[in-house]
Amino acid sequence: MTLLTIIQAVADEIGLPRPATVLSSTDPTVRQLLALANREGKLLALRYPWQALTKEASFTTVAQESQGALTAIAPDFARFRNDTMVDRARAWPILGPLSAAEWQRSYGTGASVDRFRVRGGAVLFTLVPAAGRTIHFEYLSRNWCRDAAATTEREAWAADDDAGILDEDLMALGVKWRFLKAKGLDYAEEFRDYEARLYDARASDGGKPRLDVGADGAARFGAAVPDGSWNL
Repeated sequence: MTLLTIIQAVADEIGLPRPATVLSSTDPTVRQLLALANREGKLLALRYPWQALTKEASFTTVAQESQGALTAIAPDFARFRNDTMVDRARAWPILGPLSAAEWQRSYGTGASVDRFRVRGGAVLFTLVPAAGRTIHFEYLSRNWCRDAAATTEREAWAADDDAGILDEDLMALGVKWRFLKAKGLDYAEEFRDYEARLYDARASDGGKPRLDVGADGAARFGAAVPDGSWNL
């Protein structure tokens, strides 16, 4: 689906004239649908750490507290995937991001563990690292749609043939209930459909690890618990 087909599908379902264009349209209803499609994309991207929006970035350390602007390291950065920053060469985790209070307490403690925070848009390290270390981390992108050629990602619709990076059927459901709500109409059923579809999308996103408390499952984590009944 594209922006145009999403808006057309919503128009068909709620009994509106099907628009031939979206971005260039001057029709107030189509303009409202476009605004709601942008709102849906932005908010849906925040609802869950979607695998489609998860990316990896890296930077080389300099021997000072500030490691540079986060926007220079990951221009489309939205938020960190927690506990993913690491110095792979040493298999050392970089703890953080620290809160403001944790950061201030980290000085003068004699700690030997690398920690970081983001302040003023810059990545800060304590301890001050040696220059030349390569640090990797995962993050969530703020770009939730892309052009037709899939070469340029965007954080807002910019062309009728732009495609969603996230589930486009889910986005259409989101536009539908938001439009009904904006018009003061009953949207309860449409909202329930949306939330149910969102739940399913989250449950299946990227696959999930198998949970097994038996011997085979426990052995994956270095321990084996015999099968059988246990008196508690």
